[in-house]
Amino acid sequence: MTSAKSSRRKASEPIDLNAPQYYFNRSLSWLEFNKRVLHEAYDPRTPLLERLKFMAIFSTNLDEFFMVRVAGLQQQVESGILQGGADGMPPAEQLQAVRQYLIPIVTEQHRYFDQELRSLLAKEAIFLNRFQELEPEQQSYLNHYFQAQVFPVLTPLAVDPAHPFPYISSLSLNLAVLIRDPDSGQERLARVKVPNRFPRFIPLPQHLHSSEATHWVGVPLEDIIAHNLNALFPGMDIQSYFVFRITRSADLELETDKADDLLIAIEQEIRKRRFGSVVRLEVQRGIPPLLKQTLMEEMDLEEIDVYELDGLLCLNDLFAFMALPLPQCKDVEWHPQVPPSFQRVDERESLFDTTSEITTLGTDYWEATANELFGLIRERDLMVHHPYHSFTATVQRFITLAAHDPQVLAIKMTLYRTSGDSPIVSALIKAAENGKQVAVLVELKARFDEENNILWARKLEKVGVHVVYGVPGLKTHTKTVLVVRQEAGQIRRYVHIGTGNYNPKTAGLYEDLGLFSCRPELGADLTELFNVLTGYSRQRDYRKLLVAPVTMRERMLALIHRETEHCRNGRLGRIIAKMNAITDTQLIRALYEASQAGVEIDLIIRGMCCLRPGVPGVSDRLRVISIIGRFLEHSRIFYFGNNGQPEYFIGSADWRSRNLDRRVEAIAPIIEPSIQQELQELLEIMLADNRQAWELQPDGSYRQRHPKDGEPERGTHAVLMARTLKELQANDCHRP
Repeated sequence: MTSAKSSRRKASEPIDLNAPQYYFNRSLSWLEFNKRVLHEAYDPRTPLLERLKFMAIFSTNLDEFFMVRVAGLQQQVESGILQGGADGMPPAEQLQAVRQYLIPIVTEQHRYFDQELRSLLAKEAIFLNRFQELEPEQQSYLNHYFQAQVFPVLTPLAVDPAHPFPYISSLSLNLAVLIRDPDSGQERLARVKVPNRFPRFIPLPQHLHSSEATHWVGVPLEDIIAHNLNALFPGMDIQSYFVFRITRSADLELETDKADDLLIAIEQEIRKRRFGSVVRLEVQRGIPPLLKQTLMEEMDLEEIDVYELDGLLCLNDLFAFMALPLPQCKDVEWHPQVPPSFQRVDERESLFDTTSEITTLGTDYWEATANELFGLIRERDLMVHHPYHSFTATVQRFITLAAHDPQVLAIKMTLYRTSGDSPIVSALIKAAENGKQVAVLVELKARFDEENNILWARKLEKVGVHVVYGVPGLKTHTKTVLVVRQEAGQIRRYVHIGTGNYNPKTAGLYEDLGLFSCRPELGADLTELFNVLTGYSRQRDYRKLLVAPVTMRERMLALIHRETEHCRNGRLGRIIAKMNAITDTQLIRALYEASQAGVEIDLIIRGMCCLRPGVPGVSDRLRVISIIGRFLEHSRIFYFGNNGQPEYFIGSADWRSRNLDRRVEAIAPIIEPSIQQELQELLEIMLADNRQAWELQPDGSYRQRHPKDGEPERGTHAVLMARTLKELQANDCHRP
């Protein structure tokens, strides 16, 4: 029995903040995030087709999780690595925990879609039927469609001693078909790939609908193929068939410091990715054990890697239903607005969507319009907030004007991800053709965008753009543009520092911030950062920017420690930080110390969070929420109270070791008082959210907030859309 004296001594002993119990596992924390995404599909407040969209997002996210995270854990197990992360869970245990966590979730996802959402779709006259549920006339139409369109494309592949097991592409749908030869009585296995050149769900024409009020009737393509297998195997008895799907590892294994040509090295790795090891097998429930065992053996899988599911596989394809013209089943349409500060510039926003009209405009137009925009930025820093503010009318306009403005001498830019038909890249090409010096850092290692970025890199190089691929051993993730302009005999530098990619398409879906500034210190810092990216430089100090991997970790720790010292000396300490993820042990430990000292800390973390809030004596003053909704929260905002003299920062980096140590990142201080006020209001709106916010509990689970009785609903995205429109209306009222 422990004595009172011994208990007091133990109570006064310092807490070991490195202890595993104070850290959540990264993989399980990410799965909790994806579970919150799936909840939007279950929530009756979400419009019906949006619920299908969230089903698809959950499945797409899960695919990437297996291709990257699970593949990495499997490699660690194969390499004999026993040590886990800060939470102490070894890789082999993590794989078991992932499966144990996922089985009930994906089982319920498929049950809910098949038994709940399909019924709700039917009430809206949208019918996703199985082939056997159709009327004979409808089946006849689809059989004819199969013979005329699908049959010529299919290649049935036998599996026997003369036909080795075929290559199966990652994420493709396949039919495993058991066939019996009536002459020999032998049973054989064959594989039929469901071709991806057709829509996944084949619609019936209007005249075959059961009612004029019916909006859509369709059937999964694999059902049509399955009911026409006799055409593929004439004279054989079809015993049974089962749909299956595999996921392959997608990690690139690059030694960038040894590659003579990074672009060629990545191209070679992309080709190898097609043959990555299989990390997951999804099969229809009820598959015969012998057939399942055959698939497992051929793909070198164990039971832990197999997921047996009811109903449709690959719910990713539910995205297709968003194309139906049914606004009553979708979120109210949102059109990003031109912010008041940019409305003084040429208001023809559509001009910057394409290059068709641009070629007809003369030098005088470009010079006058550019003078207007750059003059605005000289007056004061400007901040834009996507998707509430138009990307086209702000960021895209800034780059397009710089490309055509006769006074612009040089444009330097980082490209991490951009769209396939990028007007940003078109503007950079035009800038080079106009004789400007253009330097672009194209990050070839942006996961799943490698091929797209290689195409753009080659296109830019052909017109004389200086294209570089970054610093060996680091991924360049910073989102920055530097424009050098000659004005009245002097050189001025204009910058855009953002939290999101220069991608017009995702800018309408991702929530991001961007800062436009003409502050000399920021221009000088970006100049030196680009010198690091394009040349040889050991730059270690920056005037204003926090740059990873050289200064960011140190500066962030110093800012947290300063709040801690304020509280230890009887002053006020306050931290609010918004990010995609926080997993870095050193920063988490600093936050624990700050909480123990009395600093009030609110974190807005969309995804992974390895920090455990609300632990007595460790993180009592630490709160974490996650906001999930129609827009993907992507911006990073950092607020440090500094005893009444607050500092604000925005940038591209999360508090993860990869961002702080293995990436080139940039975070900028916000000096302009009006923008500081905007950021403060934005953080307050998110912290007050009672519709989209989920509170992280000490046990690692999340609890969704709901309005209390009589309390109005405050969803961040709805509040900010309404706020944006209100600001524009007020601005119109005050125009002369």
